[in-house]
Amino acid sequence: MEQLLHHLRSLGFTEIESKIIVELARHGPAGGYEIAKRLGASRSNVYAAMQRLERQGALLKEPGEPARYKALRPEELTRLISERVESSLAFVEKILPRPEGVQDSFTQSDGDKAVLDQAARQLAGAREEIVVDLWREEAALLQKELAAAESRGVRVLWACESSEQGISRTLAWPGWKGTQERKRGGRKFSLVVDRAWCMIGMRGGELDTSALVTTHPVMVELLLSQFSQELVLFELEQDMGKELEERYGAHFDVIQKEYLSPEPEDELGIEAMKGNDRPASQKRDRISAP
Repeated sequence: MEQLLHHLRSLGFTEIESKIIVELARHGPAGGYEIAKRLGASRSNVYAAMQRLERQGALLKEPGEPARYKALRPEELTRLISERVESSLAFVEKILPRPEGVQDSFTQSDGDKAVLDQAARQLAGAREEIVVDLWREEAALLQKELAAAESRGVRVLWACESSEQGISRTLAWPGWKGTQERKRGGRKFSLVVDRAWCMIGMRGGELDTSALVTTHPVMVELLLSQFSQELVLFELEQDMGKELEERYGAHFDVIQKEYLSPEPEDELGIEAMKGNDRPASQKRDRISAP
């Protein structure tokens, strides 16, 4: 019982208000005189507290005299508290002035529990949209929060990779030692919430779970742009997969090789472009290994 009173106080109710709520919930409707006698409290304090609770909607007043009050059902009370807290949080976030000179920061979150807990909190607070790009293992761990967001009307856009396909889609940048080497770093994932908060990190593999967290608009835009490109590629591969592979190679390696040379040929990659029949205005420098 003491824990229940403690949590009610944490939610903004006074000591006497918390006791009144619990007493009415346990024993049913009662008047102020009866409650004051049970609690051993001042009648004036009990009457005033019951009137406050009624005005807040936390108690219901029955018709007739003398006045009698009854408790809400637990789910009604928690919904009332949740709506009140969300309304206050939204007001504070909107109205509270931002300190001058404070810029959007980048923070690092380390450790499996810390990263997943922070992601879960942000998903639980999403209001309009969630965009996630992650692997099946991480999708399973955040499934509850994503499903809850959808149930309250939040639009959820997601891309989910399996262990058989994720690494193979990565661009083969020069200097990398191949697929097996890249797997050491773990599975990459990203989340964007309400186009205002984002997390990008990795989990699994031989390295500890870690993530970069920020509200910086440039990072948010970059992750959304990457997600959009993945959507386009997915649709193209669904509709024209065979044609694309015949023309551009598996995983577009023909295109990649044109841009990414395995060995440096000269400082700017100019020699690599000799013989290219594109107009000068359309020629593209290759990116060479450092």
